Amino acid sequence: LRIIDGMIKGLPLIGTWTSFLLFGGEFPGTDIIGRLYTLHILILPMLVIALIAVHMLLMIVNKHTQFAGPGRTNANVVGYPIMPVYAAKMGGFFFLVFGVIAVLGTFFQILPFWIYGPYDPSPISAGTQPDWYIGFADGALRLAPPNWDIVLFDRTWSFGIIIPVAVMGLFILTVLFYPFIEAWVTGDKREHHIAQRPRNAATRTAIGVAGVIFYAVLWAAASSDLIATHFMLTMEGVIHSLQALLIVGPLAGYFVTKRICIALQKKDREIVLHGFESGRIVRLPGGEFVEVHQPVDVYDRWKLIDVDGYEPLVVRPNAKGRIPWTENLRSAMSRWFFEDRLAPLTQAEIERVDAGHGSPASEPGGEIEGDGRTHGSDHGR
Repeated sequence: LRIIDGMIKGLPLIGTWTSFLLFGGEFPGTDIIGRLYTLHILILPMLVIALIAVHMLLMIVNKHTQFAGPGRTNANVVGYPIMPVYAAKMGGFFFLVFGVIAVLGTFFQILPFWIYGPYDPSPISAGTQPDWYIGFADGALRLAPPNWDIVLFDRTWSFGIIIPVAVMGLFILTVLFYPFIEAWVTGDKREHHIAQRPRNAATRTAIGVAGVIFYAVLWAAASSDLIATHFMLTMEGVIHSLQALLIVGPLAGYFVTKRICIALQKKDREIVLHGFESGRIVRLPGGEFVEVHQPVDVYDRWKLIDVDGYEPLVVRPNAKGRIPWTENLRSAMSRWFFEDRLAPLTQAEIERVDAGHGSPASEPGGEIEGDGRTHGSDHGR
């Protein structure tokens, strides 16, 4: 609460009044306990119930999410039915949770204050850390450089608080609206209840890894004091290292993840076109020893290849014959999003695989070569 109060008071113009409104006066205020109690037992449970209702509605509209497989690319095929499969699963989970709660309520004590007495904050050690839901905010404040306070218009502007709050707000909004941003960039408004393998959406996966690294560094910074004491490091060294990692880490994670995804796509293409290693060695008439490759079945093929073709958006003029700057921006972001992509196997290539006695490389000398096509900067590799 003190962290939140400090962040709120650091906001210009409205900070102090907002803190007084939230806490009912100067921190910690007189009404904060009652307000938090109402928030936890009434407002938050109602929000959870409302979100469950929205989730069920979205599940009906968007169908069950599932991975691709034979016969599952049809929009009418939505996996297992609610009755009896999902109903049985949900019923089983309900009784498991109910049983655990009943056991806890019967045999376990929670806060036996009649044994330990009232709460006393004095024995608390100096190594306490913020909870998971506020740790990243504490870390952002610790990573802000010092001496960022300036006096402007007869007011003190604490940029050591304003900038971390702005960065965290932008990060949360980006995570919240990312699906809509990607739909705008790619122009893909189709129904998506068939889940993609992470490797087949290399840019999206790389962005996700970069976001996880960014959040993880903020969270680790909340424990910078314990890191310094436990590993016998200087506090300044830990802070400076985390500051550098906050910038370099997401960038490195993005590029490394993207290259790994593209390499895995190439490996999948190789398996589909040539089969997988069977471990059986055959000697050719010329004396050469080769390993016979085993073909993949239809179900594994559906998992290994991506049936969708991804193309950057083409900029077209509007009714006035002009191209708005927003469309140019959208086209540039689309080219970046799909760069270095692998073109999916064509139906002709798949038929060539099937024509090779039912599988590629099923016999010595029977390998069917794929073109290994790529687009973007990866072309020709």
